[in-house]
Formats: sequence, C-alpha cells, structure tokens
Amino acid sequence: MLYEGAILLVEDDPNDIELTLNAFDRHHLANHVTVVRDGEEALDYLFRRGEYADRDGQPNPQLILLDLKLPKVDGIEVLREIREHESTRTIPVVALTSSRDTRDVESAYDLGVNSYIPKPVEFDEFIKAAGQLGLYWLILNEPPST
Repeated sequence: MLYEGAILLVEDDPNDIELTLNAFDRHHLANHVTVVRDGEEALDYLFRRGEYADRDGQPNPQLILLDLKLPKVDGIEVLREIREHESTRTIPVVALTSSRDTRDVESAYDLGVNSYIPKPVEFDEFIKAAGQLGLYWLILNEPPST
C-alpha cells in the first residue's frame, strides 16, 4: 500500500500539472501527489525548510517527477542537491521534462537521475507514459529500506 505523499511532482506549468494528476487518477496509482511549482519550493519540501518545516515525522516521497526547466532553482540543481544528501539520495527521480537538449540529458544522468523522459505532446501518450511511470516506480520497483 502506498503512503500519503508517495509522489512529489515538481512542475511549473499548470497544464502539465493537471495532465499528470489526471493521468495518475485514471490509473489509481497513488493516494496523494504533492505538487510544488519551482525548484526552491522542491528543496524546501524535501529538506523540511520554510513553509515545510512542519513536515517532521512525515516520510519522504517514494518518487520525484522533476521538470528541469524551473523558476528560481533549475531542475539540474535540484537533482544535484537531492543526490548530495543522505536522506534523499536513494529516492527515485524521473526527469519528466520538455527538454530534449543533449546537455540536459547528460547532466541529469551524470547526477544520478533514474530515468529521463521527454514529455509527450499528445494527451493520450502523456496519460500512457504517466501510468507506466507510476506502475513501475510505485508498484514494481523495490526501493532500499530507509
């Protein structure tokens, strides 16, 4: 059974947020998806700072879906910080981004991203891709014990 907060969606585009939430809802894959809209907010959430300081005692997400083109702190820097901290380094991170830039792909893998998925443009493709992500990372994948 998945716990509340199983997915952290780091996305600034309201349309992509709606599509992703709709896709997970259609596939019944998670009890809860936490949405943050920029890289700074993602880091605050993960490291329990600022408005998220009261998250003490709550588990980290099982999966982070990370856009790379974010305001305030870009996704590559967010990934770097996730991988540098012991409390977050083993959380699976999937870059779900519109960037197909070779440098972004290489940087993400150099920093330990688990998967790099360019966002599909077609609605049906996006729904299918999000469902497959949830199935694999939340149901089939065996994470390390924390």
